[in-house]
Amino acid sequence: MTQPVTLGIIGAGRIGKLHAEHLVYRIPDARVAAISDILPEAAQQCAARLGIPHAYADHRAILDDETIDAVVICSSTNTHAQMIEEAAAAGKQIFCEKPIDFSLERIDRALAAVERAGVKLQIGFNRRFDANFARIHAAVANGQIGDPHILRITSRDPAPPPISYIEVSGGIFLDMTIHDFDMARFLIGSEVEEVYAAGAVSVDPAIGKAGDIDTAVITLKFANGCLGTIDNSRQAVYGYDQRVEVFGSRGMIYSGNNVANQATLSDAQGVHAALPLYFFVERYVDSYIA
Repeated sequence: MTQPVTLGIIGAGRIGKLHAEHLVYRIPDARVAAISDILPEAAQQCAARLGIPHAYADHRAILDDETIDAVVICSSTNTHAQMIEEAAAAGKQIFCEKPIDFSLERIDRALAAVERAGVKLQIGFNRRFDANFARIHAAVANGQIGDPHILRITSRDPAPPPISYIEVSGGIFLDMTIHDFDMARFLIGSEVEEVYAAGAVSVDPAIGKAGDIDTAVITLKFANGCLGTIDNSRQAVYGYDQRVEVFGSRGMIYSGNNVANQATLSDAQGVHAALPLYFFVERYVDSYIA
């Protein structure tokens, strides 16, 4: 029988509440003992809703609790590296949302702290655990499509986030495309040697004024010779668009969008089907649990 793991969650925002709900209701061997947030009412509301025993304004109360085995870091990006270092020093196992930091120097320092402490660290690249993408990974790794020649990743959000979020996100490549960069390496099993990118502000001029772009196309060249493209948009009016194709010497494997149902209605006006699931919370619920 698996030994239960006692966890503390740092950050009670959107992703923190999502992880808290999964850990409380859907992970049998998880025990959530505490949640913290710099906005005390956010932690208190989440704790009350999910029956979490303790809610704190200061995350250090979680780190000081010797009964807590691991922490789930869901605080703002600019605190991730600091939280990782502090959790490692406290001897906690660590799950942290992406990215670790915007600075390679701070990332390296956080990773060194983890290594010194001998604790585990996992970054929240949940798409590796999606059943569709895992199947594509297996097909490439097992040689079912031969040598991979072309990778195509489409990743488009249904609507842009608030400008206040854009301003602290690190930009589209560090905030959004980071998942696609991870998917590219995961699916092809080779490192990227060359990167080209083009960007535009096609959705909201305010995003451009905030110093970011909302539309991008990236070309990748892998060490094994495979060529890849990633296209991103902050706004797909039909829903969360998440598609992947790998074409190789012996065949091709493709994954389309997940939809609410597989029914197709045909009538005199056309052929109608369900839209893609609306956003990452719905689309990747199973991968987060996995």
